[in-house]
Amino acid sequence: MAKATLTISSKNYSSWSLRGWLLAKFSGLEFEEIVVAPEDPSARAEILLLSPTILVPCLRHEGATIWDTLAIGEYLNETVPQAQLLPADRIERAHCRSICGEIHSGFATLRASLPVNLKGHFPGFKIWTRAQADIDRVCIIWSECLEKSGGPYLFGAQRTMADAMYAPVVTRFRTYDVKLPPRLEAYAEVIMSMPEMVEWIAAAKAEPAEIEELEVEY
Repeated sequence: MAKATLTISSKNYSSWSLRGWLLAKFSGLEFEEIVVAPEDPSARAEILLLSPTILVPCLRHEGATIWDTLAIGEYLNETVPQAQLLPADRIERAHCRSICGEIHSGFATLRASLPVNLKGHFPGFKIWTRAQADIDRVCIIWSECLEKSGGPYLFGAQRTMADAMYAPVVTRFRTYDVKLPPRLEAYAEVIMSMPEMVEWIAAAKAEPAEIEELEVEY
């Protein structure tokens, strides 16, 4: 049987590719990466938030083609239930889905003002008021989850879909020097220290291509 494939775009710039890739890694599914170069028009549109539809990442597995990140997470939770990408408890599962949906469809100002750029580092970056409101909301979400679960991940000892969905936000906070309370900084460090994140970031930093629009210090 053919191995699953996961189509992704730039590891340095694409938050959605990182989410899908982490979900596949967390699930333990064996897959082959297919990388679309940032120069590709569809990839650039996705990375620069210029496309109304996001078709990357795209998972193909046993006849199924799934291109929405939440759908990828749900599919992997069904296909590899032992990975527990969603919590076993009904109420926690509903909470996990809710915060994943929120980051999937919201936080537009955060996305636009603090684009993912793993090679970049902008200490003292100017955070505009509307972006700060998004940052504050993320902090509330993380604080509530960690207070209830005890950490180290948002829903306890097991990594879930929520950690994959919020991982690009962690990288944004590091890139743009966003200060966090100690407990949330500890969570950010846990995410950044995961072997999967270390692997992804190393590959991102090795990418030769740059997107000029995302290299500007506002």
